[in-house]
Amino acid sequence: MKEYQFQCEFQVRDYECDMQGHVNNAVYLSYLEHSRHEFIKELGLDFAELVKRGISLVVIRAELDYKRALVSGDRFMVGVILEKISPLRYRFIQDIYLLPEKKLVLKARVTGTGVNAKGKPELPGEIVEALERLG
Repeated sequence: MKEYQFQCEFQVRDYECDMQGHVNNAVYLSYLEHSRHEFIKELGLDFAELVKRGISLVVIRAELDYKRALVSGDRFMVGVILEKISPLRYRFIQDIYLLPEKKLVLKARVTGTGVNAKGKPELPGEIVEALERLG
């Protein structure tokens, strides 16, 4: 398992599963998003404050490689790494592992940017500083 900048643990709930008893593929996106939001909060960034200033952090690309399925009751961990990929883009590298075995469930690469009130790409200073600290 990699060295992650942030980790978040979850447990699968019954209603997140499809008719085959596996976590529905779209639910994994929610797990990933929740982990990103928790990580951003830990970095001291405030989504609500950014929105008040007219800045929205948006996903522009998501790549997911499913390796095995989770089922109801499974405990799992999402590991997160944040990296800068250009002056206006950043990428979250996220992996999901079944616990306690630490078996790989999913590998994800989620690319994002910031958009200002005029709809133009813009990364606020707090994001730029966080990327520099982590990079």
